[in-house]
Order: sequence, then C-alpha cells, then structure tokens
Amino acid sequence: MKKFDNLQAAIHNLKDIYSYQAPYGNVEMTGMVGLYEICFEQAWKAMKEILTYHGYAEGATGSPRTVLKTAYKAGMIADEELWLSALTSRNNVAHAYNQAIALDIIIRQVKTKYYDMFVELVNEIQKNWL
Repeated sequence: MKKFDNLQAAIHNLKDIYSYQAPYGNVEMTGMVGLYEICFEQAWKAMKEILTYHGYAEGATGSPRTVLKTAYKAGMIADEELWLSALTSRNNVAHAYNQAIALDIIIRQVKTKYYDMFVELVNEIQKNWL
C-alpha cells in the first residue's frame, strides 16, 4: 500500500532527530518539526487507506481525528489519547509556529513519545493489517 510505504520512509527520516542535540539552530528546529509533521500526515493517511481497505466506512471520508478514533476502535492503535495528543501537537505547530512549541514537540514529545508511537503503528500494521 502506497501510504504505508510513505509512512515507513517518513519514520526512517524522523529517526534523524536523535542525531541533534540542543541548542538547536532555527534551520535544524524547523527541519525537525517538518519531519514530525510529514510523519504524522503519512501515519493518519496510511491508517485511513488501510481502514478503508478493510471496510471501515468512517475511515474513508474522515478527518484525522475521525480516522484516529476509528483506528483505535478497530484495534490498529492502542493509545487513543496519545494519538490525539500527537494530532494536537501537529495542529499547534502548523497553525501557531513559535520556538517554544517547536522545542516542546521536538524534545519532549517526538523524542520521548511520538517516535515510538509511529514505530508501534508500523509494527501493528505489518503484523495484523497487511
């Protein structure tokens, strides 16, 4: 599935955030935030594609929030609140970019929670959905 392949590539690129340490320059920070945004977009779109393939109608036309909730109900993701938090982080950085938000997402969220969340999704899809 194309969206799943895109997700795997995005996660591979996101892993590069572990190569950087604070203090971050503006270009580094912007790039790392961009990697997160791309990975999140590919994740929910892959979920949508796979859910649709498996007959989940609400996934076919849903917003990211609807897709996440459907994926949770279907057992594709285990922690609905974590994924909704990741969506909020994506929205915050996309709609109100500032350095404090970017640092929070890069350091506290992606490095400590969201990267592993994406990897768990890939593992679950490979094991039970393809």
